[in-house]
Amino acid sequence: PPRRCSGHCSYFATMTLKDLTTKLNAYERLIRLDKPVGFMLLMWPTLWGLWFASLGSPDIRIVIIFVVGTILMRSAGCAINDWADRKFDGAVKRTAMRPVASGEISGREALWVGAVCALLAACLLIPLHRNAQLWSLPALAIAAIYPFTKRWFSIPQAILGLAFSMGIPMAFAAVRNDDWELAAILVAANFFWVLAFDTEYAMVDRDDDVRIGIKTSAIFFGRFDVTAVAVCYAAFLGIMAWVGTLNASGAFYYAGVAVAAGLAVYHVWLIRDRERDACFKAFRANNLLGLALFTGVALDLAVRTSEWPRWY
Repeated sequence: PPRRCSGHCSYFATMTLKDLTTKLNAYERLIRLDKPVGFMLLMWPTLWGLWFASLGSPDIRIVIIFVVGTILMRSAGCAINDWADRKFDGAVKRTAMRPVASGEISGREALWVGAVCALLAACLLIPLHRNAQLWSLPALAIAAIYPFTKRWFSIPQAILGLAFSMGIPMAFAAVRNDDWELAAILVAANFFWVLAFDTEYAMVDRDDDVRIGIKTSAIFFGRFDVTAVAVCYAAFLGIMAWVGTLNASGAFYYAGVAVAAGLAVYHVWLIRDRERDACFKAFRANNLLGLALFTGVALDLAVRTSEWPRWY
């Protein structure tokens, strides 16, 4: 008699096209490909780092590696986060229909998806400098630890701030492997930006998080949450202005900082009444803030060099 397939083989062999489409759609939602804002919030500081490290002339292949790597690592982080929060997401209005919480995907599947995305991201590091590869180790560790910090650390957004900043030292290591002072300053700036926008995000779910016992910066800051967001924005923009001074940046750079400042003021105005939809709108609008700063960085450096894009 013919050999029977293993359990996994039989499972996929009996799936109809509709079942397969439904499963792929669930995987897409698991890694948030349908919500690219999170990936872009991780991408902008990485691009700032690449442009500063290369003085505005990064190898376009390195840019592609970092952009694709950012997508993959964000996807891996989302899969791990949903596995870690599988017992909590169902009790939160905004996350109740996430694939793992709703039962569309098993916890084991989520871990496999996260592992595959992380492995693919690791493969992208092969052509980069060894130090860039080494920086990926703490980046992966922080990304894996973050989902669990919501159980015991009062401001888990601080851990996320580190996770979302690791692309900066990796960019400097890949491009020039020096000027770590500037890299550290950019990490500090981005840390405060992440703390600001993820506190806005946490304000959306505050009532649910209090009920189920999850810790967030929105709960920690309490009635001073709006003030804390404003202070974090101010620290972020102040440090970025200092970066401009250190690099003798011109009008384009400071125009980008000014636009970002205007958007930050708008975000604080949006969240003033702590309404769920307004807080979520403010969080999503940070993508434009990151774009404004990157545009300022790129245009400012472009007037000093005409060597980009270039291929080595």
